[in-house]
Amino acid sequence: MRTRIFWAMLAALLNINLCFAADLDPKLKQFESSRMDVIKKVAPAVVAVVTGGGSGVLISADGFALTNFHVVAGQSPALKCGLQDGILYDAVLVGLDKVGDVALIKLLPKEPNKPFPFAKLANSDKVQVGDFSIAMGNPFMLATDFSPTVTFGLVSGTHRYQYPEKGMFEYTDCIQIDTSINPGNSGGPLFNMNAELIGINGRGSFDKRSRINSGVGYAISINQIKNFMGHLRAGHFVDHASLGAVVASGFEESALGKVSVSGMIDSDASRRGIKIDDQLLYFAGRPMTSVNQFKNVLGLYPKGWRLPLTYKRELENGSSERKEVLVRLMGSEKMEIGNPNGAPPVPVEPKPMPMPLPKGQIPPKPPGPKLPTGPAAKLYEAKPGYANYYFNKLEKEKLLNNFKKNGDFSSLSGNWQVQTTGKIGDKGRQAVVVLRILAKGAKDAKNDLVQGIFDGIDFSVEPLAVEQVGKVLKDPPGSGGLLVAFFQLRQLLVYGEKGFVGDFSHGGIEPYYTPSENTLKPNFSAQRIDAEVLRTNLAGVNTKWYFNPSDSKLLGYEVSTDREDDPCEIHFSDYKKDSSGKELPGKILIKYGDKEYASLKVDGWKLE
Repeated sequence: MRTRIFWAMLAALLNINLCFAADLDPKLKQFESSRMDVIKKVAPAVVAVVTGGGSGVLISADGFALTNFHVVAGQSPALKCGLQDGILYDAVLVGLDKVGDVALIKLLPKEPNKPFPFAKLANSDKVQVGDFSIAMGNPFMLATDFSPTVTFGLVSGTHRYQYPEKGMFEYTDCIQIDTSINPGNSGGPLFNMNAELIGINGRGSFDKRSRINSGVGYAISINQIKNFMGHLRAGHFVDHASLGAVVASGFEESALGKVSVSGMIDSDASRRGIKIDDQLLYFAGRPMTSVNQFKNVLGLYPKGWRLPLTYKRELENGSSERKEVLVRLMGSEKMEIGNPNGAPPVPVEPKPMPMPLPKGQIPPKPPGPKLPTGPAAKLYEAKPGYANYYFNKLEKEKLLNNFKKNGDFSSLSGNWQVQTTGKIGDKGRQAVVVLRILAKGAKDAKNDLVQGIFDGIDFSVEPLAVEQVGKVLKDPPGSGGLLVAFFQLRQLLVYGEKGFVGDFSHGGIEPYYTPSENTLKPNFSAQRIDAEVLRTNLAGVNTKWYFNPSDSKLLGYEVSTDREDDPCEIHFSDYKKDSSGKELPGKILIKYGDKEYASLKVDGWKLE
């Protein structure tokens, strides 16, 4: 009797479903078809990270792929990864973001130069609550043939903040989803319905439910990862930003929706004039209405970036003033004492206390680092402060080779001189400015000598002399170190890496802001160029060089003679070719802090 009832019910259900399918709206049929097309399109780019037991996704034809830091942490830099084609590939670690829980790896093709399938990156700021999303990956290591598992669901929240765990895995401005993710999905892709990558899956709100899907997962937004991509591709351990200020939201009715500065340390923010009780209105273009929102936006950016911040200050007379400034962001990780300013961050790892040994027993040698073997070994170079220095060298050499196309200065190691006219000082008085470098040996000098004549007033400095004090290095007064900056330029153009005995590395991608004549109402978004950065150190002077990614011309550079003070900023424009075909700037702008020291027009270069 029960069997007959079961089959009758089943037949009725089947009849209902068949009728439903026949009457299905054509738009729903089209949606179902397009969803299947999306899955077929993106599946070949999904990576099963076999080493570490997780997931990833290819983002370029040459094999670069994203995954989570916690997937590759503790593993050898040499990895094994599988794709839907059923092939197991060798891979190598490239860059690491411990705080943001991101890792960049590179898969090695089986055939030289054979392109990989890859996913297109979306603009994750366009993601909205209620959007459909597709998660793919290797949950519970089920993809034994490397074919990814697929789950489908909704975006259930945007701009979420998940507090860090032990200083790591701080998910800022992340995407919340009910699309099922489980252990093994870590590092895998989250797609929209346009087959675009909107995030990297990583965390979930599991609490005491065991480590299984609870309908609340979190994906790192792809726009956040884009900000760090230049650093990751250059093999860095990246560090996230901090402002140098503590902020708080008020609880009184009049203070609701306000974010104010409650504490400050010595930082670029304090040098830009921000004080306690100032209200933050906008940061990086986003309105600030809560502490959570502030942390969300701050976590999107790397240490060292300059970003616009708008604040308001209440004055004693009852009025208020509003100001927009560019702020250099500090780092968030603790660094080793003595780590040079501008050098790659070196995370401080806790060292356990050794257990006492019996008398006469020799302590065992600590285990060495896990070194890669096989094909990946050729693409790995260990160096403190880097995830993989091999890729930093690649990016650095590529940048320098492109830069040399604008002119080869390597034979010009003699005396240098540039003669200019323009405005100098706070009052902008007209003046003739001559900068001159006398090479070592000229006039029996033991070191290169830099001279500057500013409207008839002479200054000189030996940048490499041990006895030079900090005050002299900032000459002429008010420039922040223009003479030293001129010397650094010659070192780079003539000697390249050989001219710097300290740090000489690719610094990733950072915003550079072209100078604007309208200083009262700057348009920072219009002035911004995402430039390639070179970082150098010579005789205790740290320099950041900014190159235009379109033609590799030197946009400008910042020279820091004192890590606790503003750098001397040099901005170049109006490039022209000389008789030998070398590109040289026709205009030079020098800034120090919030003030313009000089705006100069070049009358002539003399390079021996």
